[in-house]
Amino acid sequence: MGRGIGIVAGSGPFITGAVSELSRRGYRCVVVGIKGESSSGLEAAADSYIAVRPGELGRALAFFKEKRISEIVFLGKVRPGVVFRRRNFDTQTWKQLEGVGRKSAPDILAAVFELLEAQGIRVLSPEFLLAHHFCRPGVLTRTAPSREVLRDIGFGLRVARRAADLEIGQTVVVKDGVVAAVEGLEGTDRAIRRGGRLAGPGFVVVKAARTSQDMRVDLPAVGLSTVEEAIRAGGAALGIEAAKVAFFQKEEAIALADSRGFSIVVRAGGRKRGG
Repeated sequence: MGRGIGIVAGSGPFITGAVSELSRRGYRCVVVGIKGESSSGLEAAADSYIAVRPGELGRALAFFKEKRISEIVFLGKVRPGVVFRRRNFDTQTWKQLEGVGRKSAPDILAAVFELLEAQGIRVLSPEFLLAHHFCRPGVLTRTAPSREVLRDIGFGLRVARRAADLEIGQTVVVKDGVVAAVEGLEGTDRAIRRGGRLAGPGFVVVKAARTSQDMRVDLPAVGLSTVEEAIRAGGAALGIEAAKVAFFQKEEAIALADSRGFSIVVRAGGRKRGG
C-alpha cells in the first residue's frame, strides 16, 4: 500500500484525472468530496471516499485521521456563496471560524489550514500535480489577436491582478480600454455573460493571479467552459497570465477557438515593473 495522500475535492473537470494520476504515482488516495460540487465518478477513482458538506471540517478531519493521512491537497472549486450559509457548517467548525475577520474564501481557507496543521495534517500546494497545465507566453491559437485586443489584454492583466489582490475576483472583461465587468462571487462564467451584455461583441476576457498567490488557497484557472462562454457572449479573445493561471481542457478549448476565429493569448505578468 502506497503513501497516503488526502484530497479535498470540489468541482472541476480535471479532478478525477488528477486522482488517477496520483494513483499511478503510487499514492493511496483518500478523498473527501464536497456535496453539491464534486463529480459522481470521483468515488470510483479513490481508494477511500466520503462526501461532506463544505463546512463539515470535523467529519473530514476524523476521516483523514482514521485513514492515517498526514498530507492533503485541495483540488477544484466550491461556489463562494456557501460561506454565507450557516447550514453548510457543523457547529464546531462554525464556532472556530467566527473569529475570522473577513469571510472571503481565502481567509476562511487560511483559518481551516491552521486548524488542520494544528492537528498534524499538512496542506500541500497542488502545483506538483498540475504543473503541466500552466502555459508559457505566446499565442495558442491560429487566430492572431489584433493590436487593439493585445492592448486590452495588457490592460486587463493589470486590472485583474489588482482586483485579485483586493480579494474581489481574478477575471475582468475589457473592451476598448474600459472595464465592463469584474468577477465577483458569481464566478468567472457569469462575469463573462454580464460583461458581454454590457460591452457587446469584441470584448476580451482576462484572468490573472494575485501578486502573492498561495496555490493551496486558490488555484486561478480557465478551461473549455471559459472559452465557450466568451465565444457565446461575443468575445474576441481570452488572455491569461503565464505560469500563474492553469488551463484545463486546453486542447479542446484551442480547437473550439480556432473554429470560431477566437484568440487565446498567454502573457507574462510583468510584476517586476510594478504591473
